[in-house]
Amino acid sequence: MTSAPGDRQIAVVAFAQTAHRRTSEELSEVEMLMPVLHEVLDRTGLKTADIDFTCSGSSDYLAGRAFSFTLALDGVGAWPPISESHVEMDGAWALYEAWTKLLTGDADTALVYAYGKSSPGPVRDVLTRQLDPYYVAPLWPDSVALAALQAQALIDVGDTDEPALAAVAARNRESAATNPHAQLRGAVPQGDYLVQPLRSGDCPPIGDGAAAVILAAGERARDLCARPAWIRGIDHRVEAHGLGVRDLTDSPSTRLAAERAGAFERPVDTAELHAPFTAQEIVLRKALRLDDGVVVNPSGGALAANPIMAAGLIRIGEAAARIHRGASDRALAHATSGPCLQQNLVAVLEGERR
Repeated sequence: MTSAPGDRQIAVVAFAQTAHRRTSEELSEVEMLMPVLHEVLDRTGLKTADIDFTCSGSSDYLAGRAFSFTLALDGVGAWPPISESHVEMDGAWALYEAWTKLLTGDADTALVYAYGKSSPGPVRDVLTRQLDPYYVAPLWPDSVALAALQAQALIDVGDTDEPALAAVAARNRESAATNPHAQLRGAVPQGDYLVQPLRSGDCPPIGDGAAAVILAAGERARDLCARPAWIRGIDHRVEAHGLGVRDLTDSPSTRLAAERAGAFERPVDTAELHAPFTAQEIVLRKALRLDDGVVVNPSGGALAANPIMAAGLIRIGEAAARIHRGASDRALAHATSGPCLQQNLVAVLEGERR
């Protein structure tokens, strides 16, 4: 199911996030998360007891312990008892689960949150654990090396070059200059090669952060928000696990998810793309058919702040926030997980006509 059936429509009514930092070693996950949860609830005037369903996204690999998300629930509150779920994925997929929950009519409001602390360990090594365990993971190719393979493939077919990649990085971080939550803002040197053809400027910053949104259905959404961001469609698809059987210069799963979410029915004015590496924005723009008239990553995107497990949810939150304040009427939000854009989620958000 990719769009709301019948008359039951679901909207993002509030969004909050941390100021993303290179390290938050003085804070636990709960201490990092609690201010965000308080802020997103305050934006709507809701209390914890008013939330019908709670869903979170995080990674035990980053936390370094099993069932780490149960500790983060301390930030939500132990009383009253809550209806709760968790996905070992970016928070965008937690939002998808919450959206389906509200569609059933079993809940009218949902709290979705995600968090990640990448600073405690070598995140490039940690991410190798998501690779094919038989043929790829034993070789230990890290996330930057795999992204460099994708970038080189794009260069080889003539879809981009290194100056064009540098321009993508510069545009995103210039956009982030007005984003108080961004980790990198304004001009950032392209730096040295990490893995050719990717320089440090082509790669996302490593950092810690959290984000949360509140979903509400129907008239409840209008009660809680002056201009709700209605989820007109949402869908997610996955590529083959084996990198060798994929065309890394294209993203069929993104295109299919966008089609099923209704993104191609009429143009969007804004797109928040979860493209941690510059070359991935090139792939996504092509798959999503975004022309120069679309404002891409006005927040700065994942090149300005990339808290793992929360960056995708932030793309949805940033797109919704632009609708809330009247800066956008129809926006596309994208989230990804896995190497080289392996799994992709697309949501289409709209504000009511003014």
